[in-house]
Amino acid sequence: MRSKIFMYLFFFSLLLLLFLFMNQKSVYESQERKISSLTTQNMRAEDDMAGLQEQVAELNYFTLQGNDNAMSYIDRLGLDPMAVEQELSDRIYDLNLEPEGNPLVPFEGKQGNLRINKLRFLNHRWIQADFSDGATWGEVLIEYFYDENNQWQLETISSVLYPES
Repeated sequence: MRSKIFMYLFFFSLLLLLFLFMNQKSVYESQERKISSLTTQNMRAEDDMAGLQEQVAELNYFTLQGNDNAMSYIDRLGLDPMAVEQELSDRIYDLNLEPEGNPLVPFEGKQGNLRINKLRFLNHRWIQADFSDGATWGEVLIEYFYDENNQWQLETISSVLYPES
């Protein structure tokens, strides 16, 4: 009787081990598939990110921070390019507060004064700006330079007013 109990216990243990082995094998294979899938997704994401970084580098070429020649020009003046951008941005946005509107915008607004909304520094000489009054929209190209009195001068080179739709 005792030998039969040990035999049944042995077979039960063997079946339990077989079940645990098969279960662990299926879990392992499932996780391997997930790892493989995530690795593939990660590689695609890295490729996409590399492509986006190339696009950003290409787009940043026409910015003050992305143009080495423009940065060198500002550095030769003994100024920090980031500080120049901040100082000129503040100055241009402060011009929006003038009672007759921003003097860099050569148009009259239909619903009030035209104000500059966004700026993009193209290089060490030019700024592209978007302006509007809520109904009228346009863009202006501004030239900036450092004069002999060590002051920044701003001058509108050209502008465009978009037609109403």
